[in-house]
Amino acid sequence: MYFPDARKLLIPMNSREIRQSFLDFFAEKKHRIVRSAPVIPAEDPTLLFTNAGMNQFKDVFLGKGAREYVRAADTQKCIRASGKHNDLEDVGRDTYHHTFFEMLGNWSFGDYYKKEAIGWAWELMTGVWKLPKERLYATVYQDDDESLELWKKETDIDPTHILKFGNKDNFWEMGESGPCGPCSEIHIDLTPDGSGGPLVNVGDHRVIELWNLVFIQYNRQADGSLEPLPQKHVDTGMGFERVAAVLQGKSSNYDSDVFAPLFERITALTGVAYTASLDRPTDIAMRVIADHCRTLTFALSDGAMPGNEGRGYVLRRILRRAVRYAGTLGCHEPIMFKMVEVLAGTMGDVFPELLKQQATVEKIIRAEEESFLVTLGRGTEIFNEVVAGMKTAGSTTISGADAFKLYDTFGFPLDLTRLMAAEVGLGIDEEGFEHCMTEQKTRARIDRKDKMQVQDDGGEWLRFADEQPTLFVGYETLETEATLAAARVSGDKLLVVLDKTPFYAESGGQVGDHGTLETAGFRLDVTDTRKDGEQIIHVVTSARDKVRDCTITPADVSFDGVASVEAAVDRDRRVATERNHTATHLLHAALRRVLGEHVQQKGSLVTPERLRFDFSHFSKVSAEEIEQVEHEVNAEIRKAAGVTKHSDVPYEEALALGALAFFGDKYADRVRVVDVPGISIELCGGTHVGNIGQIGMVKIVSESSVAAGIRRIEAVTGASAEALLWQEYRNLQEIRHLLKLKADEEAGPKIRELIEEKKSLDKQLQESRLAGLLDRLAASLAGGEEIAGCRVMTERVDDVGADELRQAAIALRERISCAVGLLCGVADGKVSLVAFASDEAVKSLKLDAGKLVREAAACVKGGGGGKPELATAGGKVPAGIDKAIEAFVASVKSALQS
Repeated sequence: MYFPDARKLLIPMNSREIRQSFLDFFAEKKHRIVRSAPVIPAEDPTLLFTNAGMNQFKDVFLGKGAREYVRAADTQKCIRASGKHNDLEDVGRDTYHHTFFEMLGNWSFGDYYKKEAIGWAWELMTGVWKLPKERLYATVYQDDDESLELWKKETDIDPTHILKFGNKDNFWEMGESGPCGPCSEIHIDLTPDGSGGPLVNVGDHRVIELWNLVFIQYNRQADGSLEPLPQKHVDTGMGFERVAAVLQGKSSNYDSDVFAPLFERITALTGVAYTASLDRPTDIAMRVIADHCRTLTFALSDGAMPGNEGRGYVLRRILRRAVRYAGTLGCHEPIMFKMVEVLAGTMGDVFPELLKQQATVEKIIRAEEESFLVTLGRGTEIFNEVVAGMKTAGSTTISGADAFKLYDTFGFPLDLTRLMAAEVGLGIDEEGFEHCMTEQKTRARIDRKDKMQVQDDGGEWLRFADEQPTLFVGYETLETEATLAAARVSGDKLLVVLDKTPFYAESGGQVGDHGTLETAGFRLDVTDTRKDGEQIIHVVTSARDKVRDCTITPADVSFDGVASVEAAVDRDRRVATERNHTATHLLHAALRRVLGEHVQQKGSLVTPERLRFDFSHFSKVSAEEIEQVEHEVNAEIRKAAGVTKHSDVPYEEALALGALAFFGDKYADRVRVVDVPGISIELCGGTHVGNIGQIGMVKIVSESSVAAGIRRIEAVTGASAEALLWQEYRNLQEIRHLLKLKADEEAGPKIRELIEEKKSLDKQLQESRLAGLLDRLAASLAGGEEIAGCRVMTERVDDVGADELRQAAIALRERISCAVGLLCGVADGKVSLVAFASDEAVKSLKLDAGKLVREAAACVKGGGGGKPELATAGGKVPAGIDKAIEAFVASVKSALQS
């Protein structure tokens, strides 16, 4: 309880009632109660996450949009885990920081202003919620005398509790320029004796801000000056978790009923109880896990996906921090996904997307947890090795290179390594880490650029016209007459630029066109088309002299007197490519329907022969799901819908049409939209069929993993799909013929029967071989040298696998009570060593097969080890086996003597 007799001053309310009372209050004040916007901003590329209630009304404040209402209120889902507003490092270590929180807010768009905003805020807090007036403070901007007087006139606050502050605390700005204005904040004093006035705005958790009332009345100009806005707005925001804690008489947000169900689930999963201590490591861990689970669940429910870049990487960092903290509770298995159900149950009535997406979110989080747990152990081992080396060297700072290795190899975000380092009293060279990160990005950028550019020998372009962008006319025609703009010889290639061309240059995953360029004297074969800035480069690899009727090298082509060039694209190749490209759009749509709307395209390759489509998904796509996707795509193809291409569409208009656009992708102000009515609308600059019926059919040939959270589908269409099916049919017919199957018999059961029969025969053969081997080795063991009462044997057995040697050794150690031995073999040029020691030899004589085999393996340039009873090793030098045997016997004698 934060101050004496707090319970007597408050009206008991749970968090649901608190949230609803806020909305009901403003509904009575004629406000439209609006739904929370998603935490994934749909049309704001400046934000990774929605981080304030005003985000969805930003266009109104900027004068670019309007609403049908002038008053609004809501509870907005917010995430602050990146950029300027980043509370990640503070989570769990204090009472009030979160990466996910709700912001209660009310707005006026050119309607009411300061008087109403201040009066209603005071009415709600003291009249409805009964917060003690003597505990409340109001802050105003230093030059905002209007708000100061309104606080005195419209409320009965103690005038000495109205405080002035400057730009840092009480002036709000959207950016370096744009809408801005003074704000007035309401703070509550939670100190035991009510002496917290001097602690307002100093960052002390005993006096915290509850509500911020922003009065947007100016427009900041580029020169820094303020210009009054024609319309004035009100934008307020109140932290729901904070006010819930205060109204429930708690000293920490985490002690309210908002978090209690999550702590109960964590305790049930780990057996660790929550004690609300600020310093206890397990309590810190539980707060982090509870907070991070909320962030992940809400973000994934709104369509985000963990990934390696941007928003996805922030979420992956958060999840991996939580997994690491779960280890603090002694839990080393996935638990985060088991907490999604709690949030869906406690908050699904307010945010129904939690219930709708619960199953999908659980699968995504579980897959991410399992993936990271695989590498967490090994990464921790490397971290411990780094720390041990540092302690030996007397260093206190982990190098940037080591931190980057943990990030790049084991997926440890920098903040996770920073956390682990702090636990053992070490720092990190973060500047060095960033240097390594920059170097990697530079290498990747250069590599991508090299792959996209036409490689040449640095020769000079021969210009035939002014340098200008190439006009692409390939959407409308596959043949055109053009004017030669430039040409150059590059190694064994000729690079040609025209003023216009029907050739599509490689872009967006679609390969460049092939075809021909013809002048009066030459026919040039184009085998690739690339872009260089705004120019399209035709790559010529062979040519024909039409006058002499002979093949020539590209370097021998002459453009003297060339007035025009006939450019013609290989029609069959282009059409085949278009089938595959349009098929990727259909696959994308079907995958989103079958797997969920979290599916997003992450890359593609479209060639005439096949297509490759990479997409975000958290697990392997099952055979049943692949069949369903393929069925849906082919069912649509049979409907033969027309494909509409809208060129030069304003980006905002394209979004209004319903075109898919994803955060992180870069789009021009004007875009091209490819629309298959009722199936798919995407922004795409590639070429497509006119009717999806032209695709013929799609056959998926493989599904695989590309990276964590990224899957890949490969497929064929049209004639390639038909050829594949015929090949599979012929293969099946051949199998049926070999198995002598009747017309109504299936091949599967017969093949499984033959496989089982083969396994049985292989096992019998292995047992027979092993029995023969054992008879031979048993005789050798019986006749082996006896040293200090221990029978010692060594035997070389070639063309016997390592597994058979191991099984033989297991059997031999039971034959004689006190024995030790080494079996050696060479198969396919590789040396196998197996050492064994009987129980008595281990217990009484302290012989260790693991140590003995390592010393022998050194003679064959190998290594290995194992238990004292049985150990194995491998080697690369068969010629060293005799020395290995000698070394083994010498080691046994030495061990027995000591």
